[in-house]
Amino acid sequence: MSLKDSLRFLTLRSSIHSLILSPRKLTFPYKLSFSPLSAMDSNSSSTLVLCGKSTAENEIALSLKSNKTLKLPGDSEVSVLLKSELEKPLEENSFRIDSYMGSLSTSQFGRFLIWSPRLPSTHDVVSHNFGELPFGTVCVADVQFKGRGRSKNVWESPMGCLMFSFTTQMEDGRVVPLVQYVVSLAITEAIKDVCDKNGLPCIDVKIKWPNDLYLNGLKVGGILCTSTYRSKKFNVSAGIGLNVDNEKPTTCLNAVLKELSVVAYQLSREEILAAFFEKFEKFNDLFINQGFQTLEELYYKTWLHSGQRVIVQEKNEDQIVENVVTIQFGLLQRAD
Repeated sequence: MSLKDSLRFLTLRSSIHSLILSPRKLTFPYKLSFSPLSAMDSNSSSTLVLCGKSTAENEIALSLKSNKTLKLPGDSEVSVLLKSELEKPLEENSFRIDSYMGSLSTSQFGRFLIWSPRLPSTHDVVSHNFGELPFGTVCVADVQFKGRGRSKNVWESPMGCLMFSFTTQMEDGRVVPLVQYVVSLAITEAIKDVCDKNGLPCIDVKIKWPNDLYLNGLKVGGILCTSTYRSKKFNVSAGIGLNVDNEKPTTCLNAVLKELSVVAYQLSREEILAAFFEKFEKFNDLFINQGFQTLEELYYKTWLHSGQRVIVQEKNEDQIVENVVTIQFGLLQRAD
């Protein structure tokens, strides 16, 4: 099949209005929560707490605070604290920084942490301050009220969701569209890894192209990757929202785990995040050095679309039925 035929179907910037999958019917992506932003939400001050895995990374945190480097988009006020400056005990359900750092064993990713109890958008924090942050920085929020999604969707995510964004870089712009697939694969494999390490039944989260996460036919998460080009490198900000604890409006990881296991164990955001960075660091190294083809077999085992036919609806309302699709260069490609 020619490249022209491939591009005729689905691309990340295509004219396609909808992709309908069969024979399995999937529910339409459902936002965890959505409401108009109040004036207080849009103008309130945000607190950022900085913490590093090593002494050197904690020195970077001190420098960022002392120089008042970190900013938020628009007129949003921000106050910056070091982890060591937290005086009062955190709320019971707050992200446990020490637990996360204790579980993390990466060499690059996730070692410099920005945590906030309440934040408009973790993605805005890392993308707006990209040049000032160490490589692999992660920003985590307990509550996010202006989360970014595809097509400029705005998400409100309550306590109990794992919401984070992190930074990475690459030089080859041709592979930038594939980063979201590496991220998708890393989070699904991380969840399986946490279950396996704790002797729990496997929670088999699936990938719905291009960047949604589904469990038992219901959406439990999503992924957003954006990039800018500067100094001959692509600065990529990648974000994930994953429903760990909230059974409404669809389902969550721990609700499914409760159905599968007699053991009263609940997955934590901290262990999932640490496991994610361990998987992503490994997969990203393979991706950068050997290409996405080294991950394709595992990816196709994880996505929803194997054995499916698709209906592609274009702007002129024409519909074309094609065989199961595969991924090439970040595009969906029909299979002959």
